[in-house]
Amino acid sequence: MYQPLADELRPKTLDEVFGQEEILSEGKMLRRMIESGRVPNLIFYGPSGTGKTTVANIIADATQRKLYKLNATTASTSDIKEIVAQLDTLMAPNGVLLYLDEIQSFNKKQQQSLLEHIENGKITLIASTTENPYFYVFNAILSRSTVFEFKPISPEAAMKAVCRAVDYMAEKTGLLVTAEDGALEHISTSCGSTRADHPLPKTVPNNGWQHPGQSLGWTSSVLTGSHTDCRRRGHSAWQSVGSLPWRQRGRCLALYRRFLR
Repeated sequence: MYQPLADELRPKTLDEVFGQEEILSEGKMLRRMIESGRVPNLIFYGPSGTGKTTVANIIADATQRKLYKLNATTASTSDIKEIVAQLDTLMAPNGVLLYLDEIQSFNKKQQQSLLEHIENGKITLIASTTENPYFYVFNAILSRSTVFEFKPISPEAAMKAVCRAVDYMAEKTGLLVTAEDGALEHISTSCGSTRADHPLPKTVPNNGWQHPGQSLGWTSSVLTGSHTDCRRRGHSAWQSVGSLPWRQRGRCLALYRRFLR
């Protein structure tokens, strides 16, 4: 069965995570929480492929609590009830850790169904969203959670991930993988996430190249337009404008429309 390279190389410890130094490096708040084993309810906010799911898995291992994963786009209240039914049983004697992906897809009633159990600590919620949680997450959930922003992966961190992926594929396939000058740098600066970086090192040896030489031109043809988020252009700007006083909104919206033409 095909397994994405990003999943094969998913970090198991915080030291293996590239990027997010502002919250995961030594002495930072989220790292201290994880290492202490006392993790509160958390909301991870940021683009896809920046490590939100990976950190949730690491937290589950560190706290030795049973981990349940739900995606709010397909889950329902009945899924939450099934998890609640296992509380205080041999399946979950110490409570559970619930990773709820795309929490913004849950309506208010669905989010409220979690309140009782996250208040008494039997469910520790780790929710992730690509949208601004202060606009999409119910206030009662927000007030009981700590929000951490996951920023796009820097080119320096992405380069480390790309080199690790190339070395891993070279060892796995037994092929000599070489890259033209600038090719790996181009990948690192074009993606913005480690998940987007990883398909390229796996694509070359998996497509019958016995002695792959990954050229800058070939890399550019694969990456062009692949990871540019233009569908929601200016979406965060609209949210920011919405928080301004009424008198300032008209002026900001006029400038906003002018520059989006």
